[in-house]
Amino acid sequence: MKKSLLITLLLVFCLSLQAQKDIANVANPIHKSALAAKYAKQITIYPVPVRGNFFNVKYESFGFDKPKDVTSIKVTNIIGQEVFKEEYSNPQTITRVDLEDPIRGMYLVTIIFSDGIKVVKKIMVEPAE
Repeated sequence: MKKSLLITLLLVFCLSLQAQKDIANVANPIHKSALAAKYAKQITIYPVPVRGNFFNVKYESFGFDKPKDVTSIKVTNIIGQEVFKEEYSNPQTITRVDLEDPIRGMYLVTIIFSDGIKVVKKIMVEPAE
């Protein structure tokens, strides 16, 4: 009887500690998603739709709300195949992204900042006229 009571108390104690740990970690993703939304407003991708094999990514700062430096840009097709990836050591405000023989369709552009925030934008690629 004492053994089963001790095991039950130990189990309840361990589960209560685990729940507290999970609750403490919930605030961080919310903060990051708020920052990502703020950064996303400062990013422009043009031309829209993309015609040909290149497009530009531009980010601007508005007052003191400047995002951290862009560390990399990655482009994947809609099924997750990587078609472009570039890492940067110097701050970029306008970046030209050249795609090799893109197929018509939707692509995801992932912009990663130095503070770890990721912003994902969708682009549509049309054949060149």
